[in-house]
Amino acid sequence: MKCQQCERPATFHITELTGGKPQELHLCEDHARTYLTSSSGGEPTGAGGMAAALAQQVQQMAIGQTAEELARLDQQACPVCGITFYEFRSQGRLGCPHDYVAFQPQLEPLIMNVHGELEHVGKRPHCTPGSSEKRTQLIRMRREMKESVENEKYERATELRDQIRRIETDQAS
Repeated sequence: MKCQQCERPATFHITELTGGKPQELHLCEDHARTYLTSSSGGEPTGAGGMAAALAQQVQQMAIGQTAEELARLDQQACPVCGITFYEFRSQGRLGCPHDYVAFQPQLEPLIMNVHGELEHVGKRPHCTPGSSEKRTQLIRMRREMKESVENEKYERATELRDQIRRIETDQAS
C-alpha cells in the first residue's frame, strides 16, 4: 500500500475517530512524523496517547534504525513457514505460531505497545499444553527427513520417519 501523500510505501496505518466515524490514514515514515507532530510546539495531535506513542516510535525509528538495518530485518524469514518480516509488515499478519519466536525482538515492543503485556492471561484452548511443542518437533523432523532424502542420507531419513511415526501414534492414544 502506498502513502496517501506520496508514492513511497505506507509503513504507518493510523485510524482516528472523527465525529464518531473512523478515518484511516496510510502514510510513509516522513509524512507520519509530520502528521503526528503537526500541532504547535511539536506536540502530537488529536489521537491522544496513541498518537504520542506513534510519534515517539517514529522518532526512535529514525534515530535507531538505518535503511540498511531495516532492509536486513525485511529479509529475515521464519524457518518453518518462510514468511519474511517484510511480508509481515506489509500484510500485518504472521504466517504461523513460530513467527513469534523468529521475529521475537521486533514483535515484543509492538505487542507491549498494543496489549500492555507480553504474557497471555486469558482463556486458552482445551487441548493439551504440550501439543504445540510436539507439532513443532514434528515439523522440524519432517523437514530434516526431507533434507536427508535430498542429500541421499537414507539411514537418517529412516530413523526420522520411525521417530515421527512413534510420536504420531503416541498422540493418537
